[in-house]
Amino acid sequence: MQERLQQLAAVIDDVLLGKPEVIRLSLACLLARGHLLIEDLPGLGKTTLAHALAKVLGLDYQRVQFTSDMLPGDILGGAVYDQQQASFRLHKGPVFTELLLADEINRTSPKTQSALLEAMEERQVSLDGQRHALPEVFFVIATQNPTEQYGTFPLPESQLDRFLMRVSIGYPTAEAEEQMLLQGGAADQLGGVQQLLNPEQLLEAQTLVSQMQVSPAVISYLQRLAQYSRDSQHFSLGLSPRGSLAVLNAAKAWAFLEGRAYVLPDDVQQVFPAVAGHRLVGRELLHPGSEHDPASYLLSQVDVLS
Repeated sequence: MQERLQQLAAVIDDVLLGKPEVIRLSLACLLARGHLLIEDLPGLGKTTLAHALAKVLGLDYQRVQFTSDMLPGDILGGAVYDQQQASFRLHKGPVFTELLLADEINRTSPKTQSALLEAMEERQVSLDGQRHALPEVFFVIATQNPTEQYGTFPLPESQLDRFLMRVSIGYPTAEAEEQMLLQGGAADQLGGVQQLLNPEQLLEAQTLVSQMQVSPAVISYLQRLAQYSRDSQHFSLGLSPRGSLAVLNAAKAWAFLEGRAYVLPDDVQQVFPAVAGHRLVGRELLHPGSEHDPASYLLSQVDVLS
């Protein structure tokens, strides 16, 4: 299974050139049954990544462009009157899919944001007093423009916490961009992407990830990271217990992609910035993306062997 996943990552890397770490983090997020938030400028490959993942995994795929006038029903669906049957029938919205790309989620109102985030958390939708389960494989990739751009509604910390990881794709290297220009862009490459896994195999891999072995030493290291963030004067918001569990689940998935059946402290360190970065709020000079990034600073302050 691990070999197949490595092949899968290599295929996506041929489409999203020069971003192997982002691709691996995205796969780890999916294997850990989480959801992914990509914060970046337009045109850097967010849609390409989502589409490539859907194709290689054989997942049903829907893309929704969020706008300021979008309503919760546009995402969830609702009851529609059928004149022939003289009754109302359920019209399922785009959320009823296996991989949903929520493009520019911070362009819509907090009410619509909350409707999607509730579905992500509970993996079900309540419509007209009835609950409707979402597909067993349900993965949301949400994109977010930088908050300083015009017309955005920033996600509050409580809603950011619903995403297992937050990553940034960033600009390609000069070599990757030259190769992309020679190949004619990602659209041409996507046409040749073949399915390598099916949803049933993905569910099997997710089960194997949940059964990964974790030693008491790794648990102790993770707890000390969380405790330091809560006690240190450099943080105004530390890592919550749910955040600690998110790091652990992501570390299991990363170790699985590495071909191991157990988790190492290095696995925790590899996923920590993506999982904890949007959950930590630093004071003074601790700002995400700077040399004083909260997650990186926290890793530097806690000894693995303490």
